[in-house]
Amino acid sequence: MLKQVSLIFFLIFSSYMRAESQDLKHLTNELEVNVAASRVWKLYRHLGISTLTAQQLKNVIQNVQVLEGDGGVGTMLKFTFAPGNLSYTERFIEVNDEKKVKVAKGLEGGCLAIGCSVQIVRFDIVEKTNDSCIIKSDIAYAVKEEFEANDPKPNIQILAAGAQIAKRYLESSKNDA
Repeated sequence: MLKQVSLIFFLIFSSYMRAESQDLKHLTNELEVNVAASRVWKLYRHLGISTLTAQQLKNVIQNVQVLEGDGGVGTMLKFTFAPGNLSYTERFIEVNDEKKVKVAKGLEGGCLAIGCSVQIVRFDIVEKTNDSCIIKSDIAYAVKEEFEANDPKPNIQILAAGAQIAKRYLESSKNDA
């Protein structure tokens, strides 16, 4: 019995590692913000950017559900998009306050529903000066071999729109800090 469990664990772990080690393609968006990196990170660090983006893009995001967690590692979010009730679920796998990096792994929906085997969303808040930084949004993804001819891609536009929303919100409330 123990050998069977060990074999099953090994097979699952091996397939997971194979998916993680695939050559990943990247879509990246960068936006300069005239606000301190610490203020931008405060918005991105937990659930603030997801909530703010959903509030501002009601025609695109129907709702955001927190399925598990409080915004830290292990938190699961489900985004439901309008129209049509398409959804995307992700889990936060890294939240690094020192580096101002947040990483989420797609679990279902998004480009995973159209032929991608892996989807990883990463936000880096990169300090430029004391009063400015760059919001770098990146989607890393791999395409399943049988879907390569279709060239499925995730959509970086919603992350770019979220960065623009964060910029407007933070720069307009700059004096309130």
